Amino acid sequence: MHIRARGPTQGYDRGWSLVRVIIIGAGQVGSSIAADLDETHEVVVIDCDPERVDELNYSLDVLALHGDGTSVDTLEEAGVERADMVIASTDDDETNIVACATAKAISNAFTIARVKNTEYLRTWQRSEKAFGIDFMVCTNLLAAESIVRVVGLPAARDVDPFAGGQVQMAEFEVGEESPVANQTVSEADRFDSLTFAAILRDGEVTIPRGDSVIEPGDRVVVIGSPKSVQGFASSVSPDEPPGTAEEVVIVGGSEIGYHVARLLEERGFKPRLIEHDAERARELAEMLPGTIVMESDATDVDFLEREYIGDADLLVAALDSDEKNLLVSLLAARLGVERTVAVIDTTPYVELFEAVGVDVGVSPREVVAEEITRFTREGGAENVALIESNKAEVLEIEVDTDSVLAGKPIRESVASFPEGVVIGAITRRRELITPRGDTVIEPGDHVVVFVDSSVIDDVTPNL
Repeated sequence: MHIRARGPTQGYDRGWSLVRVIIIGAGQVGSSIAADLDETHEVVVIDCDPERVDELNYSLDVLALHGDGTSVDTLEEAGVERADMVIASTDDDETNIVACATAKAISNAFTIARVKNTEYLRTWQRSEKAFGIDFMVCTNLLAAESIVRVVGLPAARDVDPFAGGQVQMAEFEVGEESPVANQTVSEADRFDSLTFAAILRDGEVTIPRGDSVIEPGDRVVVIGSPKSVQGFASSVSPDEPPGTAEEVVIVGGSEIGYHVARLLEERGFKPRLIEHDAERARELAEMLPGTIVMESDATDVDFLEREYIGDADLLVAALDSDEKNLLVSLLAARLGVERTVAVIDTTPYVELFEAVGVDVGVSPREVVAEEITRFTREGGAENVALIESNKAEVLEIEVDTDSVLAGKPIRESVASFPEGVVIGAITRRRELITPRGDTVIEPGDHVVVFVDSSVIDDVTPNL
């Protein structure tokens, strides 16, 4: 089974102006989306938990209603006939599908459904708008893709492709032992096609200058060609050259674990996967011909030592509970695994788990919330990546003649923006151009721009 998660801009016109958005489900995903939209949109949230409804009405500038999101009466009470978009984001796939189908039957709203089962995604992809759904996001597949992007890129916490893969945005954590720690940006920037877009420190976003010092513990956001990004990765962590994570172990044959293994196989890896359930292990062995599937308990230290799990370059913990994934990650690190990635279902735990020893925590709920939120962004951005839960955004836009960027040197056009904007990369007729102060952006160019969230509403209308 070969499934791809379709990006939010593929096949759809993003030039809308959303006014009224109905969100069905006020869990972590729905609440996160509501919080991102409440200041700029008329947001209605529907949930069957009255306490959660009261909490949202108190904490956000939204109208939260108690009711069943699949009910015609509830949707009409929410004003679905006037809605521009309906987002079904409960934890139940069938509820989300039925809610979208019901909304589509009684309104012209654009419908988005969150699902976990990739079979629903595959059906939808074979027949667009199946189930009455205009756009579908698959939690498990998105989480797996997010994990696979950081494999082979040492110290990377997040990686997003732009301009058809010609440009990468990557976020790196700088450890105390890293050679770039305590260097200035000018000293660390030894690459022809790389732009230092931001430094994240103590929860604050700083636009770096040449004399800005990279301190231990900083997270550095860079934009450039894949080759330059890989080169910077080697500078951050020279003991782990990019692409050398040959030995990858996946713990847990969940849907996320399966998709991580499948995607790694497609990239030429031969991962090992540990699954405790015998029947599931046999099923995975049949579906993953390039993966060594082992039936065992991943907390069995004797088994882990016997199979030399400690020699792995990277371990992905994809079990069915956050606590188990934390335990396995810490145990793997103790045995000598170079880097650990843990699936963390409870989003607030991500920061805590990373603080106690997990190298990268991936929250499927947060990943899908970001995917839906970026799809709701107004304007003509062709791709959007959110940095650190919306502290900043990286946008890919096609410049037209009305853009403030068109026909001017970059230093002149950026001077008209508030501080917090960095031109990261330019592609022109599929050729990558590294932006410099005297570079003139032409209509038709694709530009990757870093924008601090505090100024994004002032900047994006002029791009």
